[in-house]
Amino acid sequence: MSEFVLAGVDGSAESTAAARWAADEAARRGHALRLVHAWTWEDDVHADPGRPEQVRSLSERLLDDAAREVRSTHPGLEVHTGLLAGHEPIAALLAAAADSELFVVGSLGLGGFESLLVGSVGLDVAARCEVPVVLVRAARTRAAGADGATEVVVGIDTRAPADEVVEFAFQQAAACAAVLRAVHGWTPPPVWGYAGWAAPQVDTERFRAIEAELLGLALGGWRAKYPEVTVVEDTRIGSGAGAVVDASGNAALVVVGRRRHHGLGLRLGPVAHAVIHHAQAPVTVVPHD
Repeated sequence: MSEFVLAGVDGSAESTAAARWAADEAARRGHALRLVHAWTWEDDVHADPGRPEQVRSLSERLLDDAAREVRSTHPGLEVHTGLLAGHEPIAALLAAAADSELFVVGSLGLGGFESLLVGSVGLDVAARCEVPVVLVRAARTRAAGADGATEVVVGIDTRAPADEVVEFAFQQAAACAAVLRAVHGWTPPPVWGYAGWAAPQVDTERFRAIEAELLGLALGGWRAKYPEVTVVEDTRIGSGAGAVVDASGNAALVVVGRRRHHGLGLRLGPVAHAVIHHAQAPVTVVPHD
């Protein structure tokens, strides 16, 4: 695998934020940064239909502008650009990402409606990419330690914790000297709600203790592997997605998993889908088996 971080740019404020985030991450890792743009019909908007060469010129200028801005703030960073041709932008982006360590995209492109928090490109890439995908929103991008953002938040399924997701979160927290907040949302047995009565406090506390113990077990080996990382074990009554979103207010990065589905019908799970729409920080979607 090549040692570079990939960022998709399209001229939007979100993609500019994504390029900056990717540059910071590439510099921290000591890797190169590659900026790419996949052609879409929107590239034709300001071009003369009778002069198709204008489309390529505009797209190359977009990449050059992004590279120039990144180099101005990261003078020692190796930056490459690439214009991805073809009639299927998503496929071109996924192919470009295959050899990268991380793919960073804006969470809302120029083609999105203002009411949508995540554009279709970001959703499709996050659902199908074989490397971790970071979705960055222009108004919600903070480095660890900036504006009080001192945590990496990771959502944990204690019944089936995904090693790839947990390890990515620990690695990011260790690299940024950030606190790792491991969040697990849980709900009382359904019969309580359907019966129309609340559980006695003693039973609630008993289940809370069980859920906390399961979270501790899921993290035990990783805490030993990364002793330098301060870990906060956070169990909350409620949905997994809601718990992660609620915890994201003080986060520099949120990490969730996405199960690999080989074949047709690739989709994000409900937790990842909800978190990338509503989290108050950049979200990394990590594929796992």
